[in-house]
Amino acid sequence: MNAREPADDVRIPRAQAGSSPQHLLTTLLGEYLDSADADLPSTAVIAILREFGVSESSARAALSRLVKRGLIATRGKGRPPVYHLTPQAIAKHRSRMQHFLNFGSHPTPWTGEWVQASFSIPNSGQASRHALRRSLGALGFVGLYDSVWIRPGSDAAPVKEALRELLHHVEGARWSVLHVRFDEEAGPHGPASAYDLTSLASAYSSFIQHYAELRAASRGGEVDAARALVARTSAMDSWRRFADIDPDLPPHLLPEPWPRQEARETFLDIHSTLGSLAQARLVEVVTPHWPEASSWITHFQASRNPSRPEPTGGTWPSDGGRGPSDQTRH
Repeated sequence: MNAREPADDVRIPRAQAGSSPQHLLTTLLGEYLDSADADLPSTAVIAILREFGVSESSARAALSRLVKRGLIATRGKGRPPVYHLTPQAIAKHRSRMQHFLNFGSHPTPWTGEWVQASFSIPNSGQASRHALRRSLGALGFVGLYDSVWIRPGSDAAPVKEALRELLHHVEGARWSVLHVRFDEEAGPHGPASAYDLTSLASAYSSFIQHYAELRAASRGGEVDAARALVARTSAMDSWRRFADIDPDLPPHLLPEPWPRQEARETFLDIHSTLGSLAQARLVEVVTPHWPEASSWITHFQASRNPSRPEPTGGTWPSDGGRGPSDQTRH
């Protein structure tokens, strides 16, 4: 099922309606830069974000926030400042790119297992109740009843940690985590009823409709490099939200027809067809500020091996992104 990323020292900004500059910059760094050795001048970042209508002051604020989140770090003390991706961020980006590009590629084998979290919190713990519900939602849980939350799969470790962290100090709070199976999974009182699948299907259909023209133009070779960079990034930013919000339920719990496969094909058409154009535009934009840009900028694409989407032009070493390989980059 759709497992979330484990917590670590690198904090990816949360997805939101419309991209903040820091969220946009996270997308761009994850897509087009895959080495911790690359020196990235702040002026290059400002030029990149200017392509998306982001002001210089907002670009600098985004850089500052990503430093605080551990995604990037400064190199030396020169002016203007030079940044680099941290090895931890490289690993995180690769993991999330694999998640985004592979999501929906094939049905996950279904064992019938669900994780159920139940809790009881006294009225004095309302703040903790709200915090717990936010945390459960971030972990992919949905409320079956007021204080009974479920998610597909069998990994209970993240929710155990969240319950313990948020409720151990709340006097009178009780909680439990169970592995359960439902006798009637698809019935009106089963787990599928807890999900708003109608709204999710509508969101997929809207995605298909919104990007239909761009998909056709991309396949027809009618998109130039400047448009390709912005359009491809927009498509990824929209698609990755599905990988985070879709519970990835087994097919027998989904309504028919289910539009996810068409949405995925729409995304992959755009993402694959425009990759080289977007990369070329990015190199063009930043080279006046970063002469070595063409040696470092790449782009990810869905791999024939679904477990290994990779930057084009070769595979980086597995040591956290220490530099380009000897293979020619595209």
